[in-house]
Amino acid sequence: MPLYMDLHKGLKGVNKEEVECLHHLDIQVQDKYGVKFHKFWMNEEEGTVFCLIEGPSKEACAACHKEAHGNMACEMVEVYPTDFAAYLGAGTSTVTGMAVHPDGKLDSAVRTFLFTDIVNSTDLTERYGDITAMTILRKHNEVVRTSLQKNAGNEVKHTGDGIMATFISTSKAVRSALEIQGELEAYRQQRPDVPLHVRIGINAGEPVTEGNDFFGAAVQLAKRICDLANTDQILISEVVKGLCMGRSFQYEELEPHHLKGFNQPVKTYIVHGYS
Repeated sequence: MPLYMDLHKGLKGVNKEEVECLHHLDIQVQDKYGVKFHKFWMNEEEGTVFCLIEGPSKEACAACHKEAHGNMACEMVEVYPTDFAAYLGAGTSTVTGMAVHPDGKLDSAVRTFLFTDIVNSTDLTERYGDITAMTILRKHNEVVRTSLQKNAGNEVKHTGDGIMATFISTSKAVRSALEIQGELEAYRQQRPDVPLHVRIGINAGEPVTEGNDFFGAAVQLAKRICDLANTDQILISEVVKGLCMGRSFQYEELEPHHLKGFNQPVKTYIVHGYS
């Protein structure tokens, strides 16, 4: 049967024991609807919960939630078994269904990763000189960091020719990317002598954490998608599009691509703006 991941928002103040109870209520009636609740992720600070459910349809999963406790998901997307581990990791779960990292720590739910990359960065100094190259880098940093601050994004690290950032809200990550490209376009109109062009890639999933950095397939896929993007383009994964369900973004679907390190073709979408 298909796998679905749903998202519950607005649960600030609800603790993990209460969510474990709700998960147990789902399990008590799941057979009636032919579904199976595998595990859930929780971020108490943000008040968000994700559930991984196997079932014949979204409607059956939602009906089980409704009868069990009435707490309906804000969004629900289908995730494919062959891609699930790549997007969300292979974390196990406790006996009550709470997802945990391989090191046993409680998982704090799915994060969204955004990478920026300055186009032709290695050639900038040689083609335009040190001053222009530094102007491009500084302006890129200023625009990206300003947008991250506005959209509750967190800079993880500077990659030399771009920035890696993480977001709790997937829609805010996409909104931030649109703001960044909009600001850079306005800057190029003011300074046509400064060739500042950036590509952006976004993916969401469960990372492996160490210190203040993030690793794992979810992060790697975000970087691969960024590398795939064209100049001045925002490219997102299918899971990002699903998590932005109900938002007014305008997408263009591309043919699946084979990306290094991923066995299955990856479907991506260009974000053009707001519909």
